[in-house]
Amino acid sequence: QVQLVESGGGLAQAGGSLRLSCAASGRTFSDSAMGWFRQVPGKEREFVAAISWSGSSTYYADSVKGRFTISRDNAGNTVYLQMNSLKPEDTAVYYCAARDGSRAHPLLGTYAYWGQGTQVTVSS
Repeated sequence: QVQLVESGGGLAQAGGSLRLSCAASGRTFSDSAMGWFRQVPGKEREFVAAISWSGSSTYYADSVKGRFTISRDNAGNTVYLQMNSLKPEDTAVYYCAARDGSRAHPLLGTYAYWGQGTQVTVSS
């Protein structure tokens, strides 16, 4: 079992930045690939970014590539999502997720553990 708690969401202006954090506890954090997903009301949850257990491999959705950066601190059991050049269409609830595996993957169904989510709102 892995418990995940997101923080760092809030309100930002278009062009601004936010950094999300996800604190993990439970099974060995460093064994798990991690991902960030987001969801807006009425739409399916979508992939944002993923990182391998070591941090050596990362994947990004095309919509955030070049603006968002995923990273992890295995010693601190935390994964981050640095979001720059925010756009109103980035507004969503952002979820942290962990896989039962070490390789990063963009597919939502491969993630077994989820946090409760944190709201990000970007005003124009």
